[in-house]
Amino acid sequence: MFIKRNLLTAIAVVIGQYAVAQDAFKGMDNLFTIPKSYTVTYTNQPPTIDGNINDAVWQQAAWTDKFEDIEGSLKPKPPLSTQMKMLWNDSCLFIAVKMQEPHLWAKLTKHDQVIFHDNDFEMFIDPNNDGRDYFEIEVNQINKIFDLFLSKPYRDKTGPLVSWDTPGMETAVQLQGTINNPADKDTGWTVEFKIPFTAIKTGGTAMPTDGAFWRINFSRVEWDTQVKDGKYVKLTDATGKDLPEHNWVWSPQGVINMHYPERWGYLQFTRKQTAGSQDFKVPYSDLQKQYLWLVYYNQQKYYQQHHAYAANLTELGISSTEFNINDIKNTLSVEGSAYYFLARIADGKESTWTINNDGLLSSFKLP
Repeated sequence: MFIKRNLLTAIAVVIGQYAVAQDAFKGMDNLFTIPKSYTVTYTNQPPTIDGNINDAVWQQAAWTDKFEDIEGSLKPKPPLSTQMKMLWNDSCLFIAVKMQEPHLWAKLTKHDQVIFHDNDFEMFIDPNNDGRDYFEIEVNQINKIFDLFLSKPYRDKTGPLVSWDTPGMETAVQLQGTINNPADKDTGWTVEFKIPFTAIKTGGTAMPTDGAFWRINFSRVEWDTQVKDGKYVKLTDATGKDLPEHNWVWSPQGVINMHYPERWGYLQFTRKQTAGSQDFKVPYSDLQKQYLWLVYYNQQKYYQQHHAYAANLTELGISSTEFNINDIKNTLSVEGSAYYFLARIADGKESTWTINNDGLLSSFKLP
């Protein structure tokens, strides 16, 4: 009886801790789903970058799940399929993408035009998992590129460096149909990328090590069109404004905004050369950071309403200060003023993480 009572008590404690954690994210559940992960396999033979994704070398790699709406379960599944696969070697990351598309069209013909005004494919890469110094690369169906560098997300009052180009990158597109010809029905398009690690280096060594991971996400922009005077034109609302584009992504963001790096998926590198995904465990530190992002999101809303930051968690509607993360007790706190806030989560054992009003994450290791 004593053992049974202790077991029931332990189960009740675990359930209680889980409930507290879930309650903390209630109302923002879509922003705290677990991001997807992909284990990218190593190859001795790089693929030829010609848009043909049926090369034998690509058989080493596994396809991702089909893309979902950017808001995840909040919206229906996309009607057109999008999938990709990846490989790497000692110098480059290789990406192959296949997309169903019954209407191939493109109007933007110059480098560094805002390519997402056409149907496009996009990637977002943060090699350091710090939500800072990340890269965006877009391509349309005639292989025109828009690539840019961001020192931090737009929400934290910054602008992109559009003059940055991806040095040494190779891309190729193949069309399964004809471009800008509404008279026939197309079936899709494929694209390949070869991205040198040195092109997206933000510090430290350029080449990933076995077992290392990046934060990364991929998006497909799709516009609703109709045929007018023999050409594809975007559908508009009653005022003549283009209808909003569809955003289909690999790992759902939970919000219609790709510039939430903390919501991107995980890309784990392995030197194993067999297709298939390995189990990926979200790092303990990233589980800690979830609670800092919870404070950050709530502080942004609080500031919009009060023109100052909350001075404590209660003002943000966060009722608890203690959370169990991987069976380790963590304490969350925040201090704020009219111009600044700093949130902190600490376990008293391994590390302390902080975030400020500028979205800057910092860590402190205990001696």
